[in-house]
Amino acid sequence: MLYYAIVFLVIALVAGFFGFFGIAGLAASIAKILFVVFIILFIVSLIFGRRRPL
Repeated sequence: MLYYAIVFLVIALVAGFFGFFGIAGLAASIAKILFVVFIILFIVSLIFGRRRPL
């Protein structure tokens, strides 16, 4: 998921460089959403992944 967030960030940067601001804004929004989802899943996996052996 982090990979896709970085891909959309690069797309946003390239689109913004060439003047496609609508596409750049959309790609940046998608990148933000994917990054937030990644962070939430990462924190959840850290919390629930540390179980003690019985």
